[in-house]
Amino acid sequence: MKVAVLVKHVPDTETRIQVKPGDKKINEEGVTYIISPFDEFAMEEALLLRERLGDVQITAVALGPQKATEALRTCLALGADDAILVSDPAFEGADAYVTAKALAAALKGGNYDLILAGKQAVDDDAAYVGTAVAEFLDLPVINLVTKLEVNKAAGTAVAARDLDGYSQVIEVKLPAVFTAQKGLNNPRLPALMGIMKAKKKEIRTLNAQALGLAPNELGAEGAKVEVKEMFVPSKARKNKVLTGAPAETAPELVKLLAEEAKVL
Repeated sequence: MKVAVLVKHVPDTETRIQVKPGDKKINEEGVTYIISPFDEFAMEEALLLRERLGDVQITAVALGPQKATEALRTCLALGADDAILVSDPAFEGADAYVTAKALAAALKGGNYDLILAGKQAVDDDAAYVGTAVAEFLDLPVINLVTKLEVNKAAGTAVAARDLDGYSQVIEVKLPAVFTAQKGLNNPRLPALMGIMKAKKKEIRTLNAQALGLAPNELGAEGAKVEVKEMFVPSKARKNKVLTGAPAETAPELVKLLAEEAKVL
């Protein structure tokens, strides 16, 4: 059985993000990058599938610059068998649509039984790539998975997901794509021996030409979304204290929530 795990290197959630005035990208100076936390659930599930089923080959796949190899080496240290980096300067300015198209092209022909990904990346929160990869590969997709059982002999999988107070259970014929949600498992940390071995493993790199993508399918030209502005939101908060009896202040509170806070 072959399993592909899509991972993205993102700024550490503990990192203080800064944006240069007028720029459309974050200032990467001093920023530490990690695997997107939801992708960690996907990677852990692949490892658990191997432990449960035995013969499972795991391939980690990422799109990004050369520094994205750090995320892939973490996957190799955890136990992935091999890794693929999709990297090309032509991808500069790519959005989630272009990213998904490129990843799907990298996966096409790989005969993967399962493709696992996090439900969303914590940098852009698009929650798009896993579903779009499934569309490009013409595969079924189940999102927000919190439990996954694979019947290798039957070639099927049963996934559960929690939706607004109830659980939905879906059976699907493999191959299929699944996006992982918090609660699916508890991701492990790489062992020192795994880290040392991962440093020696080769990471295969695929550029745009190898994927067979045309120039108008790449970067900003192929993107469906354009970033118009990027800024760090102000943390300043205005507080109002309402005094008086509840019957008097309740209507005013509702009005403030609706007209000023705009949460109603």
